[in-house]
Amino acid sequence: MSEKTKSILIVGVGGQGTLLASRILGAALLSRDYDVKVSEVHGMSQRGGSVVTYVKYGGQVASPIIEKGEADVMLAFETLEAARWLPMLRPGGKVVVNTQRIDPMPVITGAAAYPENVLEALEAAGVDVLAMDALSMAQSAGSAKAVNLVLLGALARRMDLPPEVWQKAIEACVKPQFAEMNRKAFELGYER
Repeated sequence: MSEKTKSILIVGVGGQGTLLASRILGAALLSRDYDVKVSEVHGMSQRGGSVVTYVKYGGQVASPIIEKGEADVMLAFETLEAARWLPMLRPGGKVVVNTQRIDPMPVITGAAAYPENVLEALEAAGVDVLAMDALSMAQSAGSAKAVNLVLLGALARRMDLPPEVWQKAIEACVKPQFAEMNRKAFELGYER
């Protein structure tokens, strides 16, 4: 396979399910014979801090590391995290972003203010932005914890992998008792 390497940056806040999303994405890509490299950078994930995962895939991938300005797509679980990691996106890249706002500790303590117009700033940066209320969609699927599958569904629609590949990856990575709810969340995102 001599396919060009592509890079996906998954960003969010600890506890949002970014790592599960990266595992499902990796499983789906591996099932299609891509060379896949994943690097998880946890940060302060246990305390609601920033979490980022690099996913690179193609015919032959030497390293999972994504350099500044190299990511083709950013999957952002929170708007401020999308803004924080925007420099990693290539010009004209795509952002799938959850409109949910999670205040970081400096905002909670009053030491800083949450920035205004974050989505508008993303759009002004010259990237393709798909903003969605993934939290409401996840709740309608059965759990607020399924935000990750809603966002992954929206990303999947924009990738060249058939839906059945994603379903098999979800089944392989999610506990059976949560599979149906996660499938439903994925489908809601896929319809976006």
